[in-house]
Amino acid sequence: MELVVARIGRAHGIRGEVTIELRTDNPAERFEIGSIFKTEPAKFAPLEIASVRDHNGTLLLSFKGRVDRNSVEELRNVLLVAEVDIPTPSAEDNEFHATLLLGCRVFTEANEELGEVIDILQLPTQDTLVVERNGQEILVPFVKKHVPIVDVNAKRIVVREMEGLI
Repeated sequence: MELVVARIGRAHGIRGEVTIELRTDNPAERFEIGSIFKTEPAKFAPLEIASVRDHNGTLLLSFKGRVDRNSVEELRNVLLVAEVDIPTPSAEDNEFHATLLLGCRVFTEANEELGEVIDILQLPTQDTLVVERNGQEILVPFVKKHVPIVDVNAKRIVVREMEGLI
């Protein structure tokens, strides 16, 4: 499955390096010299990593063929897209890739259908499910307290009713 794994930030220095906003849980595996990415928008692809380094906690990349600041300025806000293998979760597994939640039907504990997960917001405090119900969006904090049951194989999520949810 193709997923966005990073967003290119501002240029850093004069040697064609850029800052990277990570959108992957495994940057060491994703961002290796020689890795090639598709991009959004597609007109910048392919981008091949020429160098990788950590600068005070910020990942810096440079790309083959882009050797100075001017050549990377146009890449700001470009998304890096990679082919990612998403393991199929088992019934006992409590971990799964967030994209597997998209399209899941959401129900209350009383079995009232609320709608379908259309997006997942990755907020600083926790992920939040965006559930579409009759053309409106319901935001559900994706924490065990509010979401006791997640069955990605059955595409079913159960949420506890809380004040202001509906």
